[in-house]
Amino acid sequence: MLTLLFLVLFFGLLAAGMPIFLVLGMCAGILYIATGEPLIGAAQMVINKLNSTTLMALPLFVMAAAFMRSGGVAKALVDVATAWLGGIRGSLGLVTVVACTLFAAICGSSVATALAMGTILVPAMIERGYPRSFALGVVGASGTIGIVVPPSLALILYGIVAEQSVPRLFLAGVLPGLLQAAAFALWVLYYARRNNFPVEPVLPLAERLRVTGRAIPALAVPLVVTVGIYGGVVTVTEAAALSAAVALLVSLIFYRGFHWTQTLKVITEGIRSAATIMLIVATALAFGHWMTESGIPNQLVNFVIGHHFATWQFLLIINGLLLVLGCFLEVTATLLLVLPILAPALTPLGVDPVHFSIIFTHNMEIGLVHPPVGLNLFVLSTISSAPIGEVIRGILPFLILLLIVLAIITYVPVLTLWLPNAVFG
Repeated sequence: MLTLLFLVLFFGLLAAGMPIFLVLGMCAGILYIATGEPLIGAAQMVINKLNSTTLMALPLFVMAAAFMRSGGVAKALVDVATAWLGGIRGSLGLVTVVACTLFAAICGSSVATALAMGTILVPAMIERGYPRSFALGVVGASGTIGIVVPPSLALILYGIVAEQSVPRLFLAGVLPGLLQAAAFALWVLYYARRNNFPVEPVLPLAERLRVTGRAIPALAVPLVVTVGIYGGVVTVTEAAALSAAVALLVSLIFYRGFHWTQTLKVITEGIRSAATIMLIVATALAFGHWMTESGIPNQLVNFVIGHHFATWQFLLIINGLLLVLGCFLEVTATLLLVLPILAPALTPLGVDPVHFSIIFTHNMEIGLVHPPVGLNLFVLSTISSAPIGEVIRGILPFLILLLIVLAIITYVPVLTLWLPNAVFG
């Protein structure tokens, strides 16, 4: 009965157009009242959960992304990729994949990557004779790499909710992220050869080295995060604070993407983005607490075990569920809504939580470019003034590649687990 009440409330409020944090908060409040549990207990639990040093990393990485999006970092990465990929047919498409991967490894946000790279690369590809739908498709799809390669905001949230080591989760995303980038690059090469896309000129070695030297400051941010965390020098939260500080200095001193007098404006934009995420986190924590106390996760475990589902069948069902949810909900909401239910079922079914983190986030990647409400689709439609149908048409081949990569990640766990196990044992 309560499950039915939740479903009616949840989808009814979503259909009414309410923001997701209000939907989750109202559902949690009404369910607490319906079961006679005191709301003050839920409030105290949320405050305790939010008082987390790991969770502090989230707004700090968002702030770093805001500085880099406005600071000229994206253009430096595009320039260095262009310098070294000249002479290849369709090299601008390859530049997009490489630059998006580099930028994603810096900012950790898929939407930010699509926005920053789309503004620069979509007009450049159209000017060189690339079809607009292809240009939009490769930028939108490559932007999704930001959600799985470290430092990923989604993986930080996963680590908090599932109580897993964030550094392990970061390492788990490296090889799947590179596999995805390689799949996109191979498709771009094939499509460029089939459609006779232009070949960019080969730059002299001296010019390549000059452009590379100019891009080195941009790469300081992932270097700070990687060396700091895995060298045991700083925690994830301290690495996030350092990345924000380095991103600000790089943007102001080296690339001068905005004047120092505009710093407060950029900080305001970053705070607004971070506050949106934190509101969803707070209301989802209250809902997740009710879900745990209600015994629904245990019922799910008993149902799966009682019906003797094999691990591969369970993962197939969950992938289908997450792909459907990804059509309607954004990443943070899906993670915080579904993970408290699924996390207790993983160990009894022999699924490694670290492996599942990448399965989960890759499904969320697909949701970002999956019609009808993929956020990357609307970002690209807005910056290019293209109809949403044209963006979807360009993204379809990459969507198929994403599904193939999802199958590999799901059923070849060594791809995800080898690196974190090699480092941490």
